Amino acid sequence: MWELVRAGGWLMLPLILCSILTVAISIERFVRLRRSQVLPKALIDDSSLRTEDIVENLEQNVEVQNSALAHILKAGFDHREHGEQFARAQMEVAASQEISYLEKNINFLGTLSAVAPLLGLLGTVVGIIESFLVIDFGSTGSPSLMIPGISKALITTAVGMLIAIPALIAYRYFQRVVQDYVAELEQQSTLFHASLFYKRSSSIAEHRRVG
Repeated sequence: MWELVRAGGWLMLPLILCSILTVAISIERFVRLRRSQVLPKALIDDSSLRTEDIVENLEQNVEVQNSALAHILKAGFDHREHGEQFARAQMEVAASQEISYLEKNINFLGTLSAVAPLLGLLGTVVGIIESFLVIDFGSTGSPSLMIPGISKALITTAVGMLIAIPALIAYRYFQRVVQDYVAELEQQSTLFHASLFYKRSSSIAEHRRVG
């Protein structure tokens, strides 16, 4: 492995750095974007879960309180007394913050997928230039002197592609995951907001009729 790095020349250093960053970001995003960390089942509004149950889980269930959906719903619930529009605005602010957390480092992963092959191409150019510089065209230079430069060109190109391909796949994958999460967060936030204020207004109207 060390011989391969030496043969690739100094451009192998930024390529290795790109590979380390790609792996680190991919692992970090994979852990952070687990569904339980974003949209826990205990807060999903469906036919089997009432709004009261969601509020109870929001206030008492420690496991779901640090999720993205919990932060958004709590922002609306905590400001419900200030009116529907104010609560909606607070939920939108919390949602924008959570979305930025979900998208963290993903664009950088896309940048790495673009930079790595360019570094490999630069290594190709440098290697070919070095190959021709070692030959004195005015004499009977041996073509074997070109081998180290050509080797450097091929190694850096291959390494650049090996880094770029998985980085691009990870970038597209996480981008799609975040898009799906954003759509579900928006849906669940809308349902919670509508259910919270609709039931509240309905209970008030019913209380007035009884009174």
